[in-house]
Amino acid sequence: MSLFLIVSGLALASTAYVLHPLVHLVLALWLSPLARLPSPPSPSLLLGNLAAIADQENNDVMTNWTRIYGSTFTYRGFIGGRRLLTTDPLALNHILGHAYEYPKPEFVRASLSAMVAGEGGLLTVEGEVHRRQRKVLNQAFTVASIKSLYPLFHRKAVELRDVLFRATETLTPPTTPAFTLKGRKSGVVDSFTILRSLDPPAKPVSPVSASHLPPRQREASPGAVVDVLSYLSRATLDVIGEAGFGYQFNALSSPDQNDEKPSNELSAAFAVIFSTARQYRVLNIFQSWFPLLRRYQPNGASIKEAQETIRRVGTQLITERLEASPAEDSPRDLLSAIVRANDGIGKDALSQTDILSQISTFIAAGHETSASALTWTFYALARSPDEQTILRNAIRALPADASPDELIALPELDRVVREVLRLHAPVGQTMRVYDGSDPETAVPLARGVRVRRDTPWQLWRLPAALASFLSLRMLFGNAWALTLSACAILLFIRGSRRRVIKAEEERGAFDPREWTVEDHVRLRRGDIITIPIQMVNRDPAVWGEDAREFRPARWLNPPAAGVTASGLVPHTLTFLNGSPVNGNRACIGYRFAMAEIKIFLCVLLRDFEFSLDEGVVIEKRVNVVTRPFVVSSPELGNQMPLRLRRIP
Repeated sequence: MSLFLIVSGLALASTAYVLHPLVHLVLALWLSPLARLPSPPSPSLLLGNLAAIADQENNDVMTNWTRIYGSTFTYRGFIGGRRLLTTDPLALNHILGHAYEYPKPEFVRASLSAMVAGEGGLLTVEGEVHRRQRKVLNQAFTVASIKSLYPLFHRKAVELRDVLFRATETLTPPTTPAFTLKGRKSGVVDSFTILRSLDPPAKPVSPVSASHLPPRQREASPGAVVDVLSYLSRATLDVIGEAGFGYQFNALSSPDQNDEKPSNELSAAFAVIFSTARQYRVLNIFQSWFPLLRRYQPNGASIKEAQETIRRVGTQLITERLEASPAEDSPRDLLSAIVRANDGIGKDALSQTDILSQISTFIAAGHETSASALTWTFYALARSPDEQTILRNAIRALPADASPDELIALPELDRVVREVLRLHAPVGQTMRVYDGSDPETAVPLARGVRVRRDTPWQLWRLPAALASFLSLRMLFGNAWALTLSACAILLFIRGSRRRVIKAEEERGAFDPREWTVEDHVRLRRGDIITIPIQMVNRDPAVWGEDAREFRPARWLNPPAAGVTASGLVPHTLTFLNGSPVNGNRACIGYRFAMAEIKIFLCVLLRDFEFSLDEGVVIEKRVNVVTRPFVVSSPELGNQMPLRLRRIP
């Protein structure tokens, strides 16, 4: 008898655990104000429109949806759940400007935690914890702190240039030095004056140097095809390791830099974490709804070992900085700046665990995003040789003693970088959930939204659902009644919505007897909002009909203020935005990223011409960060094969 009770109890608990999110989903479907908004047809009851969203960079689904439904509408997620999607500038400014009322959904934070090897970093925390962390970390990302890193950016760019010379078997050093960044003495950062010594000539290459290259590059010659994504990923890993926490990954200089298993233990640990986070399985969807399933990982032992390595090495790095004296020649990496800032912050000081969490956050946020941005920049320039020539000529026209500030402010360079970040944002979208103090809220809109008028059937939906549930309960009991009611409701909604929307698409217009236009959209606590960064950046209403084209000259006359969402880079959401009062979720390292990208471009474009071979088709894969792959060679994974030619 006792065994029967135990089994029955476990079965009841399991059923309740499974049914709870389903009941929550059904209630949201019926009670959420989002039910009145237009929505595209859902091709899958399980995955809704998620497959189309995941491949949005390679199809025109977003363009078609905005053409049909406007700038604010809903789409379907897991098991038909509604999600709001908007490109309305007023709505985006409101949501991002009240970040603590619109945090990341819990399943997004769980996904990011997997990517950054644990919870507690700036990417994953919310509310008061985020405010405290941001307060300390802001002091590590000041203008002066970033300027002190310019020599490091330049040194690593020159190292990458030399590695690419060897990869393409260019046996002679360049006839002109890479941009020296000598600079005039600055009252803020004296290290500008020593930059010339960081720009050595390219080293002669031995005949056996190509033996370490991948097979497809061993026959390289001047004008060889090189996977620039691979090299840029190594270079930016070196940069963030040294600039972030004074750690030498040596990804560019290691003899085994092309091996799948790096010898550096910390690099190997992060490789395990990131490779697992990139794998998108159906299991990930179920884990987002059923947290208990997150305990299961296909390679859990490897992940646990990698996390332990990160904790051990990270703790050692923090201890070294805590024991260091505050001397003038102390390390200038970001971790050191955080430790110094944290020392006098008082009650808002971060714990050692909080600081440790930032190490993996630095790697996740500052490594692959920069590599992605640089990769897509060279791709865009390879497809636009005239723009590449204009930029190269401007770089070569800089005086030898130009300061880093003059380089970074170079108009041609600034326009190219802004245009690439607009057109190829490293992170194409983000998500938020309404979690304010009020059960419902109204989000203001600049462009309005179509809303379905209430009909007698819609007003009686909830009583009808309750009647159906009570009838099924009498026949099957509570658990089966809930399950069957949920399935019936979902199937009915899916079928009726598809018929209505299909008819409206065929008519090419929304019947005014059924729809009205409102200047706000109402949200219920728990409603999820998708912020389509890439869609906003390419909005034809802002940028014109050529919004999807690479045209740096458009930044000579940017859009008027107020017609698009305000970001850290004006008129784009690549780095997001935020309010210091209501939660600043803007990218804390945007100055770091902009300087790194610009310095790498100056060094590499000065001596290399980048081109794309005819017939090579590049598409995008999006899993947090946007990465390239070759359509004809998907088995090779993410890569960006560009032809590099040495320019005298």
